[in-house]
Amino acid sequence: MSIKRKKDISGNDLGFGNKATVNNQRLLKQDGTSNIRRKGLSFFRTSDTYNTLITMNWGKFMLLILIAYLIINTLFAWFYVYIGIQNLAGANSINKVDQFFDAFFFSAQTISTVGYGHISPKGMMTSSVAAFESMLGLLAFALATGLLYGRFSRPSAKIKYSGNIIVAPFQDGKGLMFRLANYRSSQLIEIEAQLLLSINEDDKGKVIRRFFPLELERKKISLLTLSWTVVHPINEESPLNGLKHEDLDKGDAEFLVMLKAFDDTFSQTVHSRTSYQYEEVVWDAKFKPVIETDEDGILTLDMSKINDFELINEAT
Repeated sequence: MSIKRKKDISGNDLGFGNKATVNNQRLLKQDGTSNIRRKGLSFFRTSDTYNTLITMNWGKFMLLILIAYLIINTLFAWFYVYIGIQNLAGANSINKVDQFFDAFFFSAQTISTVGYGHISPKGMMTSSVAAFESMLGLLAFALATGLLYGRFSRPSAKIKYSGNIIVAPFQDGKGLMFRLANYRSSQLIEIEAQLLLSINEDDKGKVIRRFFPLELERKKISLLTLSWTVVHPINEESPLNGLKHEDLDKGDAEFLVMLKAFDDTFSQTVHSRTSYQYEEVVWDAKFKPVIETDEDGILTLDMSKINDFELINEAT
């Protein structure tokens, strides 16, 4: 396996260092996040809480809000039961379970400041707890509203990449290519792509990780309205020239994709990243068309076919 040294950028290793990867582990996950574990962190990291809540997926976020809501109301319900259910005017249940649910739903009405009025606090202790819960509810809902706004207003790119990166005929030779499209209806302008090869190499008996930029046939497009097939020509100057699948396998190769664009909706720059491992490289294939023209003459992009490809006979 021979890779052109003048293309090596190990001195600028993208923050991953030159430690060799093992066990077929990615440097970048397919969603673009770094495949790094961090240890020795404090359990209470308030500075990281906001980032976690803003970036976690919607399912986990809504589940977390629901669990927090149930836990807080359950705790306050136990407070009211402990003080005495008789201090809640209108709570006329007899058995313990119904009394707890009376206290629970009174707590839910108090923390949200709805206050239907059929149950009300009596006495200094119960009224004090209800007043504190009302204040806590105002703060909690203000925080939840801020988080929701932050999640909706945070600029981000939703790019759909092809599931494989392929080696296909290109011009008079071959090219390494993948396909992408904007999954949202927003307008992305001034899109720039960068493709790098990360591979393990033997350096005087020590296996290290090296990085090689792969020159693209087109690095930048003005507007991403349809799909874009990003192509690296495998020519004499390419680090991939002469490499085979076995070489990529032996070097635990990974192709890192970095995309930068300007989102016209948010008027801000957005980024997207993904990666392809050597087993996701399909040799001697070509992508199937994803763009059609409907009966009205309008171009139609079929997002479900972004990864559709077909194998070709190299002899042809």
